[in-house]
Amino acid sequence: MPVSLFICPLCQSPLQPAIDTWRCDGSLHPKQTAHPFDVARQGYVNLLPVQQKKSKAPGDSQASIEARKRFLNAGYYQPLQALICQKMVELLAKNELPSEQTGKPVNWLDIGCGEGYYTQAMAQTGMDTLIAADISKPAIVELAKASKAASSLWSQQDKNDGIETAVIYPLVTSAAHLPLPAQSINGISSIFSPILPEAFNEVLSDEGYLIIAKPDIRHLATMREALFNDVREHDSDKFLQELAPYFTLLNTYNVSTELKLSADDLADLLTMTPYAYRARGEKRQALLAQVATAPFATEAKFTLYVLQKKRLHRLIN
Repeated sequence: MPVSLFICPLCQSPLQPAIDTWRCDGSLHPKQTAHPFDVARQGYVNLLPVQQKKSKAPGDSQASIEARKRFLNAGYYQPLQALICQKMVELLAKNELPSEQTGKPVNWLDIGCGEGYYTQAMAQTGMDTLIAADISKPAIVELAKASKAASSLWSQQDKNDGIETAVIYPLVTSAAHLPLPAQSINGISSIFSPILPEAFNEVLSDEGYLIIAKPDIRHLATMREALFNDVREHDSDKFLQELAPYFTLLNTYNVSTELKLSADDLADLLTMTPYAYRARGEKRQALLAQVATAPFATEAKFTLYVLQKKRLHRLIN
């Protein structure tokens, strides 16, 4: 049996993908119990045990996902998507990562992938395997459907010969309890998603890469000023201290884009952000009423961080 890239979320035994049901071998379970995980008809696998859920339906709602799909597909955040992919191409071209010459595949993890706007673009940058993980089942359903339409879903590998795109594994899972063996991943991307230094350090290989995208200080400033009496600025760098024991910051990049939003686009932007529930209802309605007569102008500003795992934190099994 080939070495698996996945481990069972219940007993940490090796977990083998299969078309209908993924099953662990139970080797690390006290009773040698093999746990099955059915493949959904859309092609994703749910590896989020009930005991790891903090609510009945964790993660983004269907309404938030649909709003984000409309907004992102309109191209408003395309400059950020392009920057992420550019930096990934540069990293994947480095000799330190596995390559065709070494015969070792490049495995990448996109944590908190959502419905896959950034994930689908990442799949074109040169890695072999792209694990797309999110705690939101509705988001992963959307990603799985899009991956299937692009013939990049893991279960379509035989149909994917000759296509230069990564094989995508859409997984419902917890970022804090990743179903991946230690040091099995060459790179991790976290785009507006939780930063978990210990979990990332555990699954990332020696000198593997971590790409993080966060809102910059003045991200959507005019929108936030219209919604809140007391505007708190984004503190994009606060997580770097937590990462410092495990990772070295290589570079920081900034990207911004001017936005002129219609009422519908602004409504989608509000729905896909935390502002949807943090702002008072009357403030939201007043802002949307204002945009009914003229487009709303604001600026999207992002910071991209590229880090590398320190060799001194090699795990000892």
